[in-house]
Amino acid sequence: MKTRAAWLAGTAAIVLVAAAAALRSAEGDSPTDRDRIPTAARKEIKSVELETDRIEAESLNRARSATLDRFQQITLLGKLIFYDRELSVRRNESCSFCHMPDTGFSGPVSALNQTTVAYPGSVRTRFSGRKPQSHTYASFSPVLHYNPEQGDLVGGQFWDMRATGLRLDSSLAEQAQGPPLNPVEMGLIDPACMVYRMSLRPYRAMAERLWGAQSFAVHWPVNTQEVCDRPGPAPDVDPLPLHLGAVERGIAQSTFDRIAEAIAAFEGSPEVTPFSAKYDYVMAGKSEFTPEEKAGYKLFRSKATHCNECHRDGGPGEEPLFTDFTASNLGLPRNPALSFYQENVPDQFGYTANPDGLKFLDLGVGGFLASPQNPNREWAAMAKSFLGKYKTPTLRNVDKRPRADFVKAYMHNGYLKSLKEVVHFYNTRDALPRCKPGGCWREGHVLAGARESGDDQSKTTRRFETE
Repeated sequence: MKTRAAWLAGTAAIVLVAAAAALRSAEGDSPTDRDRIPTAARKEIKSVELETDRIEAESLNRARSATLDRFQQITLLGKLIFYDRELSVRRNESCSFCHMPDTGFSGPVSALNQTTVAYPGSVRTRFSGRKPQSHTYASFSPVLHYNPEQGDLVGGQFWDMRATGLRLDSSLAEQAQGPPLNPVEMGLIDPACMVYRMSLRPYRAMAERLWGAQSFAVHWPVNTQEVCDRPGPAPDVDPLPLHLGAVERGIAQSTFDRIAEAIAAFEGSPEVTPFSAKYDYVMAGKSEFTPEEKAGYKLFRSKATHCNECHRDGGPGEEPLFTDFTASNLGLPRNPALSFYQENVPDQFGYTANPDGLKFLDLGVGGFLASPQNPNREWAAMAKSFLGKYKTPTLRNVDKRPRADFVKAYMHNGYLKSLKEVVHFYNTRDALPRCKPGGCWREGHVLAGARESGDDQSKTTRRFETE
């Protein structure tokens, strides 16, 4: 049982974090910032921010425990970083803003899923051009590689596979380094800024115990705070505007890598990747599908649908991850509701996210392969064959939502708003283009199977339906 002193310490931490959150909220969003955010989304965003701060405060309290083993320390450190809003340029957005547990670590704002699909960045007028992906089970995605037998690229992270994992030998760790430096997401101007911000956080000592005392041994320039408060991107003539010596730059980069690895450790932990869906219990002989679920699973695996050819449900030596880590072009329509199409003029900081405006064409994996970001020149020759392809997502937690009326968005651009729409799209896209919704086959069977791929994260009871 907690002592009164421990309880007071924990309560104080929660109060302080909540106070800081209120201050951030008051200072972080000007009326101009809110212009692109739908009115209906603002209340939900506030709830997400409060829940983020609550989880962070609880995690800070737990970090004071002297009984944590090394695994618990590493994953808890990753969790603290994941939920820390102070690590974004305007101190208002954490990784979790787009990836909360009650939606399977995908987009947690129903009103945004219905409208803009993409989420606002730390600079609230900036939106990306794609839907947030789920982080659950992402740790199983391998380093991006070409499989000659399949004739396909396999692995990586992001919809376009650009987080290859080649440098850190972890695609998930390299994915974690993307949003902090993306101008339309957390918006930091220099990777060293994340290290600087973390050096001021209450869990710094925990990181130093795990990574060594050298982790933050950087003599920060006098203008560090000023530089790090300026939203990215950095100008081409000064790509690392926090001017450090070569050794200190090396320390900062090494710590930035450790930060990413800690986040990846948390995302690969049972808290995020638990294998606790009803499907897992059925496969273990501890539960049974309903007749409708059984029919849906049979249809899912049938030659009539081919669903499990890409969303693989396991095989010899395979985990049932419901993805094959490849990419496909499904012929999905453009989604004009994406705010990214409207970001064709300079914002208040002079940044233009999408100079092409409505003419912008998302080239998917092919765009990455044709870009300077591609680390393997042999892959560049394949760029044309990968145009419009996007990574196959896992179907685990595909229907996980906090309430029945919560809307989730599907596909890379969120064009589809329900599993029924997804099934209908597949059903009518080619074979029956004139089919009316609900009139081709029984979508409900497949939906019943999909709903049983959601993990149970209830603390009180084991429930097998998606929450």
